[in-house]
Amino acid sequence: MTDLIEGTLEKARAAIAAHDLVAPDAAVLLMVSGGSDSTALAYLGAALREAGDVGPVAMLHVNHQLRGEDADADERFVAALAEALDIPLFICSIDIAAEAERSRENVEAVARRERYLAANEALRSMCQHEGRPLSEARIFTAHTADDRIENFYMRSIVGTGPGGFRSMLYRNGPVVRPLLDITRDELHDYLSAREAAGETVVRDESGALWREDATNAHTDRFRAYVRHKIVPVAKEWNSALPEVLTRSMNLIADEDDMLQNMAEKLAEESTEWVAEDDTFGIDRSEGFRLLPAFGKAERPLQRRAVLRLLEAMLGPDARVEAASVEAVLAGFANGAPNSGYVANIQYDLAVSVNKRGVLVEPMAYFRARRKKHD
Repeated sequence: MTDLIEGTLEKARAAIAAHDLVAPDAAVLLMVSGGSDSTALAYLGAALREAGDVGPVAMLHVNHQLRGEDADADERFVAALAEALDIPLFICSIDIAAEAERSRENVEAVARRERYLAANEALRSMCQHEGRPLSEARIFTAHTADDRIENFYMRSIVGTGPGGFRSMLYRNGPVVRPLLDITRDELHDYLSAREAAGETVVRDESGALWREDATNAHTDRFRAYVRHKIVPVAKEWNSALPEVLTRSMNLIADEDDMLQNMAEKLAEESTEWVAEDDTFGIDRSEGFRLLPAFGKAERPLQRRAVLRLLEAMLGPDARVEAASVEAVLAGFANGAPNSGYVANIQYDLAVSVNKRGVLVEPMAYFRARRKKHD
């Protein structure tokens, strides 16, 4: 049992080292829902703290108020877990259903956004209290190899853009995923081994080692459908699926990183932001221009560069459609600006072309310029 406990911890350490996820003295916020994966993350985070692999550790639990008493029981379980591990706890309660109705957005999308807003706010507060630099602080999530595999199949079904089949990043800004090489079953075994070895464990009000969300079994939800209907069939064909597919996704990720670096160089050398001020920096919301030299680049690099430029212009919550990227690239014909071309793409953006290049800007700006010249 001790070997299993230490082996799981070593896998997390190996991921941290291989992908340079966190500095040994950096502040770490653990996002803990109370499910098996995040409960394991709490124990592993405490172990990393005790071993000096990370700096001060705190936990965040977000109560989405979507499951009534079950959600409140999740909160009580996480509070007991934080107390047992002597980890400071932030609790945030948000009426996600009401917010989704108000904003007319998908409930899951709203929950995710609010969760990460709360995490960034808690991380700032923690760094101020601990006197640690925010730039080095990290948010640990409990995403596993299974989550990554599910994402892979979900994207296989609905389609994806450049780099999509790497599935999940080990690090995305301050958010890191140290359990991405560990399966959900391995974490279940880790939790059971802790109990068998007499290590600290916390049980919920029903006596379980973690909280179960019954909605995870509903196969009318896309992820649950993939988890329960597709992945098990693939594992029947190849029981080593987690190791094999993780290795394949990491190979894709290596090539994706290389291509992304090339695309960023292309954007830097052949693009200009419309509004740039030496005092206040760049206002990316006003748009960008792809210079004529951009049209000479290979199409895969152009596609990646335009995707990142649109994401930078629209903000981190934007979901850029492939059709929008292609509409921008249609501004070039035979490697040169296609003067006179005009298109309207998502988020009410205008694409227009003259000899100076391909301009992408808010439609209101485009119309104002047209009216001025009429």
